[in-house]
Amino acid sequence: MTVRTILEEKGFEVQTIAPEATLREATELLAAKRIGAVVVTDPERRVVGILSERDVVRVIGLDGPSRFDDSVASVMTTRVVTCDGNETVHQIMEHMTGGRFRHLPVVQGGKLVGIISIGDVVKERLAEMERESHAMREYIMSA
Repeated sequence: MTVRTILEEKGFEVQTIAPEATLREATELLAAKRIGAVVVTDPERRVVGILSERDVVRVIGLDGPSRFDDSVASVMTTRVVTCDGNETVHQIMEHMTGGRFRHLPVVQGGKLVGIISIGDVVKERLAEMERESHAMREYIMSA
């Protein structure tokens, strides 16, 4: 199973925000869309950062609510790990586990085309295990 296959099932929509937006605007977007991260992009949809709930909690916890008026660029994670549509679920799991993050932007030709979350990966892995289990039961019954 590849990233492209997952995106074809779940959709290619990604919530994005500009780096000059405020942290308040970003948290309102996270809350309104009920998502854990927003991808920060430039006008050409190139990934310049990612802002997660974890980033928000860290900065507000350390510096207080006055940071809500700061730009997303001042808080976002700038070293963003991305993937492309040809990577497998197993490769994505390794990226997420090794990097300790839950959201992976999908980039093709330098532009953002989707996002994969740990929830997407778990859902696909469970479906794969169910298919394997079903195949094994069918094999045993036919023997």
